[in-house]
Amino acid sequence: MTKSSENVEKKVDDVKPETAAAAKPATDTATGKQAPARVEVDDSQAQTCYANFCRVNGTPEELIIDLGLNSQPFGTPEKALVVNQRLVINYYTAKRLLGALQLSIQRHESAFGVLETNVQKRVLPAAMRQSTAGQ
Repeated sequence: MTKSSENVEKKVDDVKPETAAAAKPATDTATGKQAPARVEVDDSQAQTCYANFCRVNGTPEELIIDLGLNSQPFGTPEKALVVNQRLVINYYTAKRLLGALQLSIQRHESAFGVLETNVQKRVLPAAMRQSTAGQ
């Protein structure tokens, strides 16, 4: 066990009975529904990678998401793309991830403008701006 995971376990074990009730999800008195419980996350062992390529495959039980770096984003790559990370998740987690990604992208686009996913449309206007600026 790593030191950081020992700390997380120790924090959970150190909860006293009188504070355990306070750790339960709060109930909204107006709706009578429970607020979601806060989950403590230890990301000290997380690995970071950059990806500009993804491929999604699935089975009836789970989604397989491959992430990698496409060093030739224009046209057809001459070399095989190397997949650096593979994420296998169930459909429930995938749906929660989809919602979180949609919310994040909506916030980004409201602050910075619409994201164009077609590379040709992003690059051509920039090239046209440079050619007209030089005239």
